[in-house]
Amino acid sequence: MFLEDVEKHEGTSPYSELIRRAREQGQPPAGIWHLFAFKPEMTNILAQLTQVAMRGPSPLSAGMRELIAAFTSRRNQCVY
Repeated sequence: MFLEDVEKHEGTSPYSELIRRAREQGQPPAGIWHLFAFKPEMTNILAQLTQVAMRGPSPLSAGMRELIAAFTSRRNQCVY
């Protein structure tokens, strides 16, 4: 999904720098980086949620959770 205001936003966060470096190397930046750069105050909350979901206590190993995430992204035609 393309959100012009989000994806064309020139921020100063670390994610803005990642976007710039990816583009300089001719690589498309990860879509989530645009949201993180656009609303950096939300970045820490989302990062914490991701860490808990992927690395917190669970009957599934971290590797199995990564595999599920990669499989789901592929099924959704999303670059993982």
